[in-house]
Amino acid sequence: MPLIIGCSHGAHLAPKVARLLKQPYSGMRTRIFPDGELYAKFQATVKGKDIILVQSFYGSINDCLMEVIFAAHTARELGAKKITLLAPYFPYLRQDKRFHAGETVSIEAVARLMDEALDEIIIMDPHLHRKDSLSEIFSIKAKKLTANDAIAGFIRKRVHNPAIVGPDWESYKWAQKIGEQIGCEYHILHKKRWSSHQVRIYLKKGVDLRRKSVVIVDDIISSGQTMLETIRQLKASGITDITVICVHGIFAENALERIKKAGAKVYSCNTIPNPAEKIDVSAILAEALSGWK
Repeated sequence: MPLIIGCSHGAHLAPKVARLLKQPYSGMRTRIFPDGELYAKFQATVKGKDIILVQSFYGSINDCLMEVIFAAHTARELGAKKITLLAPYFPYLRQDKRFHAGETVSIEAVARLMDEALDEIIIMDPHLHRKDSLSEIFSIKAKKLTANDAIAGFIRKRVHNPAIVGPDWESYKWAQKIGEQIGCEYHILHKKRWSSHQVRIYLKKGVDLRRKSVVIVDDIISSGQTMLETIRQLKASGITDITVICVHGIFAENALERIKKAGAKVYSCNTIPNPAEKIDVSAILAEALSGWK
C-alpha cells in the first residue's frame, strides 16, 4: 500500500490525490533554521512502504529540491521499499544546452540528483525544448503527464466559439492537441525573443479571429512578457474576447495583474497555487499513480 507524502509545496494537491486513490496520507514537517538550513521530518512510518513524495517546485525552488533529496535519502535509510516523486511542476529544465562557455547545463545536474535519490519520477507537462522525452534526461523510470484533458474540458464549459492560439512554436503541442480535442481551429504565432523581458509576437497573415473567443494556451507563464505581447498583437488585429490559460502559473513580477490589466481573462491549473487556479489536475495525478507499477 503506497503512502502519499505531501511535501511543503505539494500539500495543496497531495491530500486530494490520496483521497482519490483511497490511500493513506501524511505531510512532511519542515522548517528553516535562522542560518537558512532546512529541517525535514517524516510524520508517518515509512519502513516497508512505497513512498510517493508530492512536491511542486515554486517559490523557494532550491529549498524544495533539498527537501525532496532529504526526504528521499531519509526514506531509504529508514527502510522504504520504493521512492517516487510526483512533481506537478518541476524546475531547471529550460537550460538543456551549454550556450556559452562555462555555463551549467542545469537539466543534467538536477537529473543526476534525482537519479541518485529516487526510484521513479512523474512530472506534469515538463518544459522540454531539445529533449523529446524524460527518458533522455533521467536514468530512473520516468513518466510525463499532461493537463490537456483538464484544460480542454474547462474550455468546453467556459468558452463559447473558441479558437486556440499558441503564442510561439514551443506552445504548438498544447495548442494543437487542445484544439483537436475540442474540435476547434488552432493557430501558432511566431515569436522573436531578445531577453526574458523583450519579446515580439507576429501574427500569421490571412488569419481572422475577430468573431472568435480567442484562447491563448501555454505551459508556463513566468514574467508574462510573451502573453502581454500576444495580447497586444491580437487586440491590434481587432480581437477583443481573449482568455489566457496556462498549466503552470508562476506569475513572477506581478505578471497576473499585468495580464488582466491588458484585457484578458486568466486561468491556470493548480500545479502551482495562485489566484487564477481554476483547473484541477488532481484526478490526472491520481490516475497516473493508480497505473504506476
